[in-house]
Amino acid sequence: MSILQRVEGLRARIGRACAAADRDPATIELLPVSKRQPLSLLREAAALGFARFGENYVQEGADKAAALPELSFVLLGPLQRNKAKPALQHFAEIQSLDRPELAERLRRLAEELGVVRPVWIQVDLWDEATKLGGCTEADLPALIEALGGDARLPLRGLMAIPPPEDAGAFAQMAALRNRLQQDLGCTLRLSMGMSDDLEAAIAAGSDQIRIGTAFFGERATPSR
Repeated sequence: MSILQRVEGLRARIGRACAAADRDPATIELLPVSKRQPLSLLREAAALGFARFGENYVQEGADKAAALPELSFVLLGPLQRNKAKPALQHFAEIQSLDRPELAERLRRLAEELGVVRPVWIQVDLWDEATKLGGCTEADLPALIEALGGDARLPLRGLMAIPPPEDAGAFAQMAALRNRLQQDLGCTLRLSMGMSDDLEAAIAAGSDQIRIGTAFFGERATPSR
């Protein structure tokens, strides 16, 4: 099956999910997750109009960004402090901000580099942080305070990887987003939902779904 056929299938699913939830499909971003995918498939996706891709590893994403400067990359995977500088240099957005000390380092480096990089806070409401990273709800105020409203790191939204067995996880995230929007007085986007659960995520209010294998096919070792 070609990427075009997969994309058509995904867009049909998104359309049906939006119709059921009375939402506009144009408000849902389909973010291809290109981890371990070859550059040839990213070029194929770009020819279909996709310009943003999610990556899990800083070095792999940096290599792809250098090879495909016309595209932009979003960091989805855990970010260590010692990789914060290349992350800011090569990624257009960082979705895995999950602790105050990382926010403080990113602020210092963003000022040093003279760059603006939107960030999303990765949230963990289900005690999954040891496996996947994420900030607990109790720790969110400290993390938001560490961001300090810095214009170089504008807060765009919340990202989550809910456990698949938790039927109420998406609703929990939507409620948290609503509370934070009221507290902060700003609009926040939600990034949640993948191939198996995009319908439930859209029904709960997700603005972005992250799709890997269902978009590209089975992963392979990237080639240049």
